[in-house]
Amino acid sequence: MENPNSEIIKIAVVGPESTGKSTMSAYLAAHYNTVWVPEYARGYCEKLTEPPTWQDEINMFYGQIALEEELSPKANKILICDTTFITVKIWSDEIFGKSPQEVLDELPKHPYDLYLLLDIDLPWEDDPLRDFPDKREHFMEVWKKELNELRANYVLISGTGPERYESAVGAIDRFLNV
Repeated sequence: MENPNSEIIKIAVVGPESTGKSTMSAYLAAHYNTVWVPEYARGYCEKLTEPPTWQDEINMFYGQIALEEELSPKANKILICDTTFITVKIWSDEIFGKSPQEVLDELPKHPYDLYLLLDIDLPWEDDPLRDFPDKREHFMEVWKKELNELRANYVLISGTGPERYESAVGAIDRFLNV
């Protein structure tokens, strides 16, 4: 799936649970005076009364794509994406031992211009939708592997507080040659 708004630069904010993706996405959208695409899975999972099923993972995949397509025309040159549907692949692999074929087929066709991989150096924050506080290192390695397999252009963002935000803005500005 090609970006229908090829002039829009897509920045994906990704990483393991509890690394500040949503907070970072909102900050970056405000900084660059644009919109951000929230994580579709969060709202979807908040409505579930049981753990996500295989079909739920597929629904989240399609929901994330639809939300991104809906918000992309509203972007001001840059679209900030709070995660991507790579998350569906990672969770499906972890929970079910494999990923939905439609996700695997679409991954290489749905690139982002830059990925900001948020480091696990923030303290874990409990949340009913977070599952693996003891597997953060594992999921960090999984994210690196997935991004490398896609030959994605990514930057590891570390630090806390203003340092973390400055690092993210610096990575985007370098990418934009600002």
